[in-house]
Amino acid sequence: MDDGRHLCCNRHMPAAKSLPGAEVPADMAPAFSPLYQQIRGLLVRSLTLGEWKAGEALPAEPELAQRFKVSQGTVRKALDALTAEGLLVRRQGKGTFVATHAEAQVQYRFLRLMPDQGPREAMRRRFLDFKRQRAPADIARALDLKAGDGVLQLRRLLLSGETPVVLDDIWLPARPFRGLTAERLQAYRGPMYGLFEAEFGVQMIRAEEKIRAVAASDEEAGVLGVGRGAPLLLVERRSFTYADRPVELRRGLYRTEAHYYRNELN
Repeated sequence: MDDGRHLCCNRHMPAAKSLPGAEVPADMAPAFSPLYQQIRGLLVRSLTLGEWKAGEALPAEPELAQRFKVSQGTVRKALDALTAEGLLVRRQGKGTFVATHAEAQVQYRFLRLMPDQGPREAMRRRFLDFKRQRAPADIARALDLKAGDGVLQLRRLLLSGETPVVLDDIWLPARPFRGLTAERLQAYRGPMYGLFEAEFGVQMIRAEEKIRAVAASDEEAGVLGVGRGAPLLLVERRSFTYADRPVELRRGLYRTEAHYYRNELN
């Protein structure tokens, strides 16, 4: 029966019996979720397995409804949920597509720095360093790696005109990004996450951040063109791909004389 109500995932299992006065353990209680959420989970599983790549179209709603043996309305609700999460993009008259950071409306999805005056600007990037190393303990923990596993460390500047605005230190697990080099980073003209999608099949679908105010060290001040001890905004971001797997740790130092950090709360 497909009416979008809460259905029991274990509805074909016999009901657990309990003795008088005994409580049923939490892990034996039936798990309920709306049917559209179950379909959403199946779609995410297909995305995780690479059935549809970044930028590719999903099958039409009637085809997905037939595939999952549910109504078209339930499929639409699942697609709407994934669109709201930023995993999919709807295009009027064309269909539903896997979101990609190469698209204008998505490429700045995680960068929340806005200029005080005028619209968001396209910042120029300059790579300062690229190296392979063994993961320090704190980086390994953040990326769910074993201490000593290989990581790539990048350092780059984002500039507004000729003014440095952001100094990023970025760590990536080496295995998913095998073949990534400083030359490939320099040569790629689109957003860096677009490169990760197109050439390594790694999509950044969500991120979590920690923000605090710090004072610039001598080295940081020299790179960012500010005085020693100048106030900076430290934004530490951990980005995840499907199945909540962390695939990037980024520590960015932001100058905020002419920019501010903008977020939306729902």
